[in-house]
Amino acid sequence: MPEQEKIRVLIVDDIDETRENIRRLLQFDQAIEVVGTANNGTEGIKQAALLKPDVIVMDINMNDMDGIAATEAIRNKVPYAQVIILSVQGDPSYMRRAMLAGARDFLTKPPSIDELTSAINRAGEMAIQEKGKVASVYAAASDGGGGGAEGSSSYGKIITVYSPKGGVGKTTLAVNLALSLLSNNQKVLLVDGCLQFGDTAVFVNEPVKNSLVDLTPRVDDLDLEVVNEALTNHSTSDLQILAAPSRPEMAFNVDPEQFTKLITYLRKHFKYIIIDTNSYLTEVVQASLEISDVIILISTQDISSIKSSNSFLTLMDATGISRQTILFTLNQYDRRIAITPERVGESLKQEVVVTIPFEERVVSSSINRGIPFILENKNLMISKAIFQLADAVKDRIKQIHEMQDEEAI
Repeated sequence: MPEQEKIRVLIVDDIDETRENIRRLLQFDQAIEVVGTANNGTEGIKQAALLKPDVIVMDINMNDMDGIAATEAIRNKVPYAQVIILSVQGDPSYMRRAMLAGARDFLTKPPSIDELTSAINRAGEMAIQEKGKVASVYAAASDGGGGGAEGSSSYGKIITVYSPKGGVGKTTLAVNLALSLLSNNQKVLLVDGCLQFGDTAVFVNEPVKNSLVDLTPRVDDLDLEVVNEALTNHSTSDLQILAAPSRPEMAFNVDPEQFTKLITYLRKHFKYIIIDTNSYLTEVVQASLEISDVIILISTQDISSIKSSNSFLTLMDATGISRQTILFTLNQYDRRIAITPERVGESLKQEVVVTIPFEERVVSSSINRGIPFILENKNLMISKAIFQLADAVKDRIKQIHEMQDEEAI
């Protein structure tokens, strides 16, 4: 790395001795410049906004707020900055939470000098690359192409489509929703998280050469060329698909931490990432839910599906996932059935935001021919409902972003 592009580092730790030790370790690397220190998370957020460092070395446990919360706030203010979390615990759950918050790396305290400088150099290269991309994203947002508050972040939004009950039309909604979000040259990626028997590519009649398992083992050394080789391109739209593996047993090779890192990397290159999931809560599905900006929870009007949705919402409450992130959607809606969206919403204490009408013939024909109905006829009632769902996703992302901005002030 050229000397004129030294990696600017901010150290955030509430122990004076630790900050000084890290600073001393880093002074021997000519590619690194320590531009500041902070003694707690709140000060770290302020210093990051002021100094605009490339890399932040962040302690996970601090008195005022933990390093994960501080990381999330810093990433909102300085999107290209890469955060390296330090923790005395090598707990995988800590690592996952850190990655979900936007951390680039996770090291166990005390790191060796080689381990720390190598991590900073890797993160610094990523930060320097991202600076140019962030500038172009902000410019596009100011020209009206970024969708208002949505465009204020350089990172794409992750939308997970989930139902605890099979047979509710989840993949159909995921595919058509992904296509409905294509606009103004915004890149959209559909990820098949049904790793054993996923068929999103079948729904658009595209053959699959490579899949998600071609990327997860290389997740720490990805570049766009490698990613593009693994993607399936839809021939009649700009949609790109990251397909499930061709053989069911290959699903067991996907580690949830690798999956999280992969999606975190991909969100830097796509406006929206739609993840289709299994009904069974595998570790990969749980990782998808945790990393999501919005979760589309799908139910139908039958009692069994509603009961399962209620159990899922109770589980989300227990795991700390905010209901604000959940868009409750009633699919295959039939007005002749007495169970109304209002009754379902009141019973589950979760408003039904969108209803998708029951049009069995349209959906069945669409699936069998591999031509999503939203591409054939945008004026169908079911197509209009999909666009309504897309608008609801954008509105919810905007609301959440505004809430996060208020909390950060």
